[in-house]
Amino acid sequence: MNLKFTNVDGGVCASKNFLASGIHCGIRKNRVKNDLAMIYSKTECSAAAVYTRNLVKGAPLTVTKNNLQLSNGHAQAVICNSGNANTCNANGIEIANQMCELVAKNLNIKSENVIVASTGVIGQPLNIQPIAAGIPELVKKLAHDQKSSDEACEGIMTTDTRKKEVAIEFELDGKICRMGAISKGSGMIHPNMATMLVFVTTDVAIKSEFLHSALSSTVIDTFNMMSIDGDTSTNDMLSILANGSAGNSEINSEGENFEIFKAALNHVCSELCRKMAADGEGATKLLECKVIGAREKSVARIVAKSVICSNLFKAAMFGADANWGRVLCAIGYSGADVDVAKIDVEFASDAGKIPVCKNGAGIDFSEELAKEILLRPEINININLNDGEFDATAWGCDLTYDYVKINGDYRT
Repeated sequence: MNLKFTNVDGGVCASKNFLASGIHCGIRKNRVKNDLAMIYSKTECSAAAVYTRNLVKGAPLTVTKNNLQLSNGHAQAVICNSGNANTCNANGIEIANQMCELVAKNLNIKSENVIVASTGVIGQPLNIQPIAAGIPELVKKLAHDQKSSDEACEGIMTTDTRKKEVAIEFELDGKICRMGAISKGSGMIHPNMATMLVFVTTDVAIKSEFLHSALSSTVIDTFNMMSIDGDTSTNDMLSILANGSAGNSEINSEGENFEIFKAALNHVCSELCRKMAADGEGATKLLECKVIGAREKSVARIVAKSVICSNLFKAAMFGADANWGRVLCAIGYSGADVDVAKIDVEFASDAGKIPVCKNGAGIDFSEELAKEILLRPEINININLNDGEFDATAWGCDLTYDYVKINGDYRT
């Protein structure tokens, strides 16, 4: 299938009839940064979401899951605050429900058609007053442009140092379709899923059950293949709204259009994975591990994820040390069924590429060239298991002194 995805501006506002806004309402002490965001579709959408597997879950996840059940997989708006996770609070469910009710009242929609999310410090009470006071302003500021997506994106950020947005254009049934997204995630990232919030919007017409199927399968090869620090958060959520404004024939069965839609969603999510991994707390380098030649897809995934998760390897990448033995070590304890004697390893970046391991053993290479390659901001770890036809990619970042500094006083 020859698929073409064109990057476009607009973020979550790239798709037809989607609006967004972001403001500072007073949850954060820092008045320079937004702390409340809204996304709104002019028409009701098919909706789906996936959530953290942490047993401790933020109240907003419980409320969102319940809302999507009540609405039979439909939604029309998203409300999200940053600065407070609304997790492990006695009245957390009540606060999350109040946020939905306030949005519903101000937008004249049903409260069960609202997706609610929160991110920030765990275990601190969340005051509804600044949110209640801010929602009318959020609604007033709703607009369909890049600036509005930017402001919403800022409203969901915590320790992120940069906005993470992407939008693409593609065709279905001869109709121009769009898909856009914003996300946050910098630390506590170790899916299933990452410590992150992701909001995707699309004007594709697709039934809720197929939207959920596409989302669930996409997560396996994107966000669940990313790790920053090995911690799985309490508030991770990925949601998607599809309002059908593009005018394509509704996707209600498997087939070519469903495959194109999944490919588009995978493309958007993969781009966000790269952006989040590159902005890992204290990170100086994006690490992308590509495994090929696996006998099974699961083997490729396990190997790639194990290498990305290795703190020893991440530290070596911070120091631009071509310590390929740490790659083999991570593969060895991954639990994957591989033949070590067949493994080849190569490091690459825009400065070049250098093989460092052949058939599971070291080979001569230039340490000077290796250092030059590993000093670049994006590093590729290419692994060939030489044992089959399956592949997988995982994303992460280096482990730096600043990671400890950032998390040493995150709460205070």
